[in-house]
Amino acid sequence: MSIWKSKLTLHEINHITKNTLVQHLGIKIIEIGDDYIIGSMPVDHRTHQPMGILHGGASVALAETLGSIAAQMTVAPGHHCVGLEINANHLASIKQGMVYGAAKPVHIGRSTQVWDIRITDDNDKRVCISRLTMVVLAS
Repeated sequence: MSIWKSKLTLHEINHITKNTLVQHLGIKIIEIGDDYIIGSMPVDHRTHQPMGILHGGASVALAETLGSIAAQMTVAPGHHCVGLEINANHLASIKQGMVYGAAKPVHIGRSTQVWDIRITDDNDKRVCISRLTMVVLAS
């Protein structure tokens, strides 16, 4: 059973991210399941840190993007979600290719939500684990 109250398509989601950090980093939403969303991000000059590996902040930006979009899709009209806290554990470095983040809910409440975001590389190796807490506000 689907958790989404807002039925946005992949095209609609990717369109609303134009001219934002999301577009600049090359983040794309590539799949929407009944209780998760998946996005991708290239590991290249836009997302590298000076040592030539994926910047931890880019991983956090991917995690917050996925969790924020997912949270927004679960709230009723007249409400919106904003980030309250995010943490990330960087488990492995990566120099090139793509990373993929999957956001799944841990808790969807009336006033807060908690999302688990797992980021992996092209070989399904874990790169980062993140947890995002969102607050639900009346618009």
